[in-house]
Amino acid sequence: MSDLIELSATELIQGYRGGTLSPVEVTGAAIARIEELEPTLCALYASDPEGALDAAKASARRWLAGRPLGPVDGVPCTLKENIATEGTPIPLGTAATELVPAPADGPAAARLRESGAVLLGKTTMPDYGMLTSGLSSFHPAARNPWDTTLTPGGSSAGAAAACAARYAPLHVGTDIGGSIRLPAGWCGSVGLKPSFGRVPVDPPYPGRVAGPLTRTAADAGLLMSVLSGPDSRDHLSLPPAELDFATVPAEVAGLRIGLQLDAGTGLPVAPEVHAAVRAAATAFERAGAVVEPVEPFLTRQMLDGLDLFWRTRFLSDTAALPPRRWERILPYIADWVRGAGGASGIEVYRGFAQIDAISVATLRACAPFDAVLSPVCPVQAPPADWASPTNDPDAPFEHIAFTVPPNMSGQPSVSVNCGYTAGGQPIGLQITGRRFDDPGVLRVAAAYERLRPAQRPWPR
Repeated sequence: MSDLIELSATELIQGYRGGTLSPVEVTGAAIARIEELEPTLCALYASDPEGALDAAKASARRWLAGRPLGPVDGVPCTLKENIATEGTPIPLGTAATELVPAPADGPAAARLRESGAVLLGKTTMPDYGMLTSGLSSFHPAARNPWDTTLTPGGSSAGAAAACAARYAPLHVGTDIGGSIRLPAGWCGSVGLKPSFGRVPVDPPYPGRVAGPLTRTAADAGLLMSVLSGPDSRDHLSLPPAELDFATVPAEVAGLRIGLQLDAGTGLPVAPEVHAAVRAAATAFERAGAVVEPVEPFLTRQMLDGLDLFWRTRFLSDTAALPPRRWERILPYIADWVRGAGGASGIEVYRGFAQIDAISVATLRACAPFDAVLSPVCPVQAPPADWASPTNDPDAPFEHIAFTVPPNMSGQPSVSVNCGYTAGGQPIGLQITGRRFDDPGVLRVAAAYERLRPAQRPWPR
C-alpha cells in the first residue's frame, strides 16, 4: 500500500486502464498516509475520508465498465480551501471569517468532480492568502515535509506540503503574487501559475489564477486538461480553447532562453540559490539552447505601489468587520492592513497603476525569449512560525520580486526543483513562458526534468 502513494497521476491512470490498480486501494493508501502525517504537517482542512472512499468505489465501477468520466477519474486530489466546495465553509485561513457553507462548487471543484477525481479534502492557507507561509489564525501552522521546523511557503501552504508528503498526486492552489510557485519551490514540487484567465476562478480578480501543484510536469499537464474547462462565472477568463497539455518534453536545441538572476529590487539572491539557477541555465545551454541574460526590470516604485494598493484593498474588505471579528485576524496581517491608513486617493491610484507598469516591463523583458529562467524565491524557507522571509509587515513583499511580474503580465510561469541547499532544502527554478502558451512552458519544464541531476527521494 505504501508504494501506491509514490505513483504519479499518469501512472495511476495507466494502472486503472490496464486493471492492475483500483481507485479504492489507491484512495485507501492516501488516507493512511494522511492519518500518519497530518498531525505533524497540518496541511488539510475539511478532510473527508468517507466521502473519498465512496467516490473511489464509484470510480472503480466506472473503470470496470470501461466508462471513466474524464482524464483524472479515480485519482486522489485536494483543493485549496479558498476554492469553494458545496456545503463546506470557506474560512480563508482566518478566524475572522463567518463559517457559512458554500452554496455550490467553484469552477475548479466542479471540473474535478465532472472528471471523477477523488477529493480527499481541502488544504490550508494563511489569513486571506496574503502570506508566504502556513501561519494562520484559524489553522495550526502548516509545516514543510522536508524539515518540519520550516514553513512550506504560501499561500498554497497546505497544498504544497500535501504534495511533497504524497497525500495525493494532484493538488490545486491559487496564485496572485507567487502563491503556487513559492511553496512549490520550497517543497520541491512542480507548481504552475497558468496564463491569466486560462483556468476560470470565482470570484475573478486581476492577477489571480488557480493551478496545479504536482510532483511532475506531466501530472501538471494532466490536471490542466481538466481545470481549463470553461465556466461562465469568470467573466475575465480566456475564450475556450482546445489545447494539448500532454507534456512531451520540448526540443531544447535552438531555444532562446533568458536568464534573470537579479530582479531589480527586493531581497538579494542567496549564493546557493544563485548557483542552482545558474547550473540549470548551463544544463539548457549544453543541450543546445541559446542562453542570454535578462536585465533587472522591477523597480522599488513598482513593488511599493503594488503593496500600497493591496493593503488598501484589504483595508476596504475588512473595514466593515465588527471589532470581535477584526481582533481575530493574525496580528501580522492586521498590522500590514493598517499600513494603508492615511493614504490619499492619488497615492492609492498611483499604486494601482503599477500593475500596468509591471505588466509592460515584464512583457518587454521576456519578448525576445522562448522562456525565461530565474529563481522562484531569492532565499530559502524561513521558520514555520514566521509570516514571511522578512517576518516584517512593513516589508512584506521583498521575496516576490521574481514571482509577481508574471501575475501582472498574465504569462504562464512554473516552478521546478533545480537543486538543494547544504541543509537539504529544495531550490525552485522559475520558468516563465510566452503569454497564453501554457502547454509550451510545461514542455520546457518537462525538458528540464530530463536535463537536471538525479533528484533526492521525497521526504519520509
